[in-house]
Amino acid sequence: MAAQEPSPPSTLEGNKPGFPKKILANNLDDEHLCNSCQKILRRPLQAQCGHRFCSFCFNKIVSSGPQKCSACIKEELFEEPTSILKEGGAFPDNAARREVEALAAVCPNEGCTWTGTIKEFEACHEGNCDFMIILCPSCKELMRANEQERHNERECPEKTLNCKYCKEPFLLKNIKAHDEICPKYPLICEGCAKKKIPRGKYVDHIKFCSKFKAPCRFHVVGCDTSVEKEKIHDHERQCSYEHLNMLLHFIMGIKLQLQSKKAKVVELTRRCQELVLKVSTFENIVSVLNREMERSCTIVEAYNRQHRLDQDKIEILNNKVRQLERTVSLWDLSIVEMEGKMREMSAATYDSIFVWKISDFTKKRQDAVGGRAPAMFSPAFYTSKYGYKMRLRIYLNGDGTGRGTHLSLFFVVMRGNSDPLLKWPFNQKVTLMLLDQNSREHIIDAFRPDVSSSSFQRPVSGMNIASGCPLFCPLSKLDSKNSYIRDDTIFIKAIVDLTGL
Repeated sequence: MAAQEPSPPSTLEGNKPGFPKKILANNLDDEHLCNSCQKILRRPLQAQCGHRFCSFCFNKIVSSGPQKCSACIKEELFEEPTSILKEGGAFPDNAARREVEALAAVCPNEGCTWTGTIKEFEACHEGNCDFMIILCPSCKELMRANEQERHNERECPEKTLNCKYCKEPFLLKNIKAHDEICPKYPLICEGCAKKKIPRGKYVDHIKFCSKFKAPCRFHVVGCDTSVEKEKIHDHERQCSYEHLNMLLHFIMGIKLQLQSKKAKVVELTRRCQELVLKVSTFENIVSVLNREMERSCTIVEAYNRQHRLDQDKIEILNNKVRQLERTVSLWDLSIVEMEGKMREMSAATYDSIFVWKISDFTKKRQDAVGGRAPAMFSPAFYTSKYGYKMRLRIYLNGDGTGRGTHLSLFFVVMRGNSDPLLKWPFNQKVTLMLLDQNSREHIIDAFRPDVSSSSFQRPVSGMNIASGCPLFCPLSKLDSKNSYIRDDTIFIKAIVDLTGL
């Protein structure tokens, strides 16, 4: 039973991710895996959504704030707020911990035969296995833990040693290089065979050692014999003929080399003279080119000045063109306004009787039905030259109570130049007619203005509110065969009674 209880907290609790999968001796059960690192649970915590995490993994996930549970998303079980992982939102799952710690385990390190439970692995073996691969902190070499002591003492190339001769420190990897420069390294004299001569004193020793073999003084001319110092004079007397012969050949070789070099010097002198001539020619060409460049720069600068002047003129002309375009636009507006006034004046009548011709009736009727142009205004007409100014407004698909069933016709009082001279409110009888083009049955409606209505007061804006007959003519009369429409044209007539004026 004691083996089933959770192990006591350690100083490393919560600081390690899950156990590696390969420590299990038996088959792995997915419910023992952390949903973050996918390793065997270590100090398992259970979130509100039911998923388990290592203590280390859960704390790492929520360290940057609340996070969505990736396992819930993967299993399509995400639901707020239970699937939100946050600090303090999970509790230790001791049942799962006991199950995991009771699982049979083996050491994952190659060569180690340890077996036990995961609890025993964590408490006693993990981190203490002799077969665990570790890294040398000095040379970064990988080794087993049981090889570390030998490596540190004998093999680590970064280990520092002290020379037994000069006592200077050096790295193990530099031992050969140090031996070659150590001033106290013992050497053996090749002449007298004396041992343990410090390198710093070796040169002084061979200067006075009579047994040390030195090269012959004629070695520079070809004698390759090494002779003991005490026998050097005997060697020179015995080989004087050979030495003179070597010296002669050496001098003849030098003479031939000097002759060859002299010929090369002559050739180089000739080439230098040719190069001097070429350089002089090139200098003349460069001088001419410089003068041409200066002249070209002067011309380019003049062109640039002229270009800047031309650009200024172009900008002035562009401003004038834009000003003229604005003036032309204003004139175009004025012309359009004058043309409108001319058309209005040409269509206007001054005898209180007005006939309004509406052509293209079918198209205009379709525009009214579609809402594109529900109403049309007639040109202005007058009771007299200095009388009331008026116009008609027609809805080909009806307006108000007549929308969609009748043709609606209205009378509009407009502001005119002679309004101060006229009697207000407007109180003249108005007769509206849709003319039968066979001159038989005109559709007629008449009304007398309501003097209390704002429609017949003196206008303060361009025109008053229209007033008239919303049920002027049933559309059924115009849809059937009739004589009101001829050549896709109708005529509307308005008569204003002048009685009392």
